[in-house]
Amino acid sequence: MKRCVLAVCAAAALAAPGAASCVQPAPEHLRLLVERAAGELPGRVEVSVGSPDARIDLSGCARLEPFLPAGARPWGRMIAGVRCVEGPALVAWFPVHVRVFAHAPVTARALAAGTEIAEQDLRIEEVELTREPPGAILDPAAASGRVLARALAPGQLLRPEYLRARQAVQAGDAVRLVLSGPGFSISTDARALSAAAEGQSVRVQTATGRTLTGIARANRVVEIAR
Repeated sequence: MKRCVLAVCAAAALAAPGAASCVQPAPEHLRLLVERAAGELPGRVEVSVGSPDARIDLSGCARLEPFLPAGARPWGRMIAGVRCVEGPALVAWFPVHVRVFAHAPVTARALAAGTEIAEQDLRIEEVELTREPPGAILDPAAASGRVLARALAPGQLLRPEYLRARQAVQAGDAVRLVLSGPGFSISTDARALSAAAEGQSVRVQTATGRTLTGIARANRVVEIAR
C-alpha cells in the first residue's frame, strides 16, 4: 500500500501515539502527537503541519513513528519528525505551527499610568497567546484593584510588570498599628514613616517615639504579628 487513509492513521496514532503503521508520512500523525503534547496549554490550540523535504522518500518504509525533538515545546513555529522504524534508516522533518488562543482581559480604553484597574476598564477577548511574550494575565481578578505602572493603549493585554499593588499608606499618614499574637491583640495610633503598598513592610512611629516595622494593610492599618 503506497498511500494511507488519514482516518485510519489518526486512529492508529491515538491508539499508540508512538507508532503508526503507514507507508507514507502522514501529517495527521504529527498533528495528533503535537496536540497531545499541547494538552496542558490554556485555551484553544490549532496545529498545522507543513510538507517535509521532497528529497526524502519514505515509500520503502513498512512502519513510521512520529516524534518530537527532545525538549521541544508545542508553541509557535517548531519542527517535528517522522522516522522509519521498519525499513531504511530515514527521518523526515516537518515544519509545524502551533497557535494557542485563550480568553483574556484587555484594556477597554486608553489608560494612564497610575490608574487603579476597575471592572469597566477591561473587556474579555480571545487573543492568540503565541503572538505575545509569555506571562500574559488571563484572569481579570489578578488585575482588579491593582495600579498601572505604565500607560496602556486600548485592546492591550495585561502583564504582571504593567501592574503594581495599590498604595496602602503614604509617608506621614496616621495609621492604626495592630499588634497581635497567640491569645491577644492590641492596637494604637502611629504615623507612617514611608509609603508602602498592601502587603509590603513599612516603618511606623508610635506616639511614644518608638519606631517599629509592620505590614501595610488596607484602610491604613499596619499589622505586626508576634
